[in-house]
Amino acid sequence: MQRTVPLVIVFALGIFFIIQYFIPSHPSQVVFNTMIDWDIAMSVFALVIAIDSSVRHHFTKIARRQPQWGYSLVFLLAALLMTVAGLAGGTGEGSFYMKLFWYIQSPMQTTMFGILGFYMASAAYRAFRAKSMQATLLLASAFIVMLGLIPAGATIWKGMPRLSEWLMQVPNMASKRGITFGIGLGATATSLKIILGIERNWLGGT
Repeated sequence: MQRTVPLVIVFALGIFFIIQYFIPSHPSQVVFNTMIDWDIAMSVFALVIAIDSSVRHHFTKIARRQPQWGYSLVFLLAALLMTVAGLAGGTGEGSFYMKLFWYIQSPMQTTMFGILGFYMASAAYRAFRAKSMQATLLLASAFIVMLGLIPAGATIWKGMPRLSEWLMQVPNMASKRGITFGIGLGATATSLKIILGIERNWLGGT
């Protein structure tokens, strides 16, 4: 019974919203907007559950002295500090909360993006090594696109910017659309499996 009721609810709502999307009407639109409002309200409770789960996870890691438990301690202290700062001093411009954000969190985010840039450069170096015909085409295309985006490319050949734009708008766009179609088909298949009760991992348990 505990599994049957959620499956019936998901099936009924899934079929209803599929019909509502393809055959819209005023009553169904009212129900749809009401469900969106309910989703927003329930997301608040879901956020509370997520915070509780995260805190329990890190407390357990600290209590058991699991590997890298010090990071969990830093996380909990930082979360507590930001929460107290926001509740006590507000979140307006010039508050202690915003100072923590601008002078601690923001520089750390910038550092992470900087590290990500080096990671992308390393990945690009490994991907662009011409070990096969596909890798050679990728290397040549990337080289042309980069040349077309800088002034030196037009100096070398006036048609370089147009060739670069063509590569971005035709072959690259065709690949992006193929990937988008694949994502759409995968999302549709997964949604149908959940609606029809074939995929039940979201129910939890084994």
